[in-house]
Amino acid sequence: MLIRIESRRALGPRWVTPLLVLACVLVYLALAWVAPVHRLALLLDWGSVPHTLLHPPAGPWWQVRGNALLHLLTALFIHADLPHLIGNMAFLLIFGLPVERALGAAWLLLLFVLGGMLANIAAALSLPHAVMPVIGASGAVSAIVGAYLALFPRAHLGVVLPLGAYLEFLRVPAALLIAAWILLQVAFSLYGPGFGAIAWWAHLAGFGLGLVCGLPLRAHARQRLRRAQ
Repeated sequence: MLIRIESRRALGPRWVTPLLVLACVLVYLALAWVAPVHRLALLLDWGSVPHTLLHPPAGPWWQVRGNALLHLLTALFIHADLPHLIGNMAFLLIFGLPVERALGAAWLLLLFVLGGMLANIAAALSLPHAVMPVIGASGAVSAIVGAYLALFPRAHLGVVLPLGAYLEFLRVPAALLIAAWILLQVAFSLYGPGFGAIAWWAHLAGFGLGLVCGLPLRAHARQRLRRAQ
């Protein structure tokens, strides 16, 4: 009698997430050396400008213009300032590494690129007349966060709270923290101008796309993680 034996195989290093972080940091450093006037020109050239990104709908659909598809990709790696970069990269490392481990490098990269591009299209649709570019990996990272929630709905995250002279470490359900973050995004999208020129709908659209894509991949992730145990 022949019996099939499941082979255990290592998942390999998680390299896409660090590589994406490195790419965003290098682009930021390169732009930091450019004079402000030329930097703005580069942002307009390589970011996604809603006013020039989409054709008005001739039928029921908006159409992406010419090389705007390339700009949707390059915009993901451009960040306006250091807090913008640090916030996105911190979220990408926290949520991207476990998602990459569960799904693999190809799926993580696909979620980041397609999720980010579609999220920026949603932002452009919400700001159709804006002449400043939509830039940054916020929509892409939000897609990773959505996928994380779909794959690990019962996971916990560590939170450090400053209590006077002491620091308290707490384990908090990730779903609770992500829900609070989503509520903030909804509030900001409703009162957006009061919180700065930020494409809040890119965050919401990216999260929704990641969640929808992550749910059917849960079986794949469980099988992949089981084989590596």
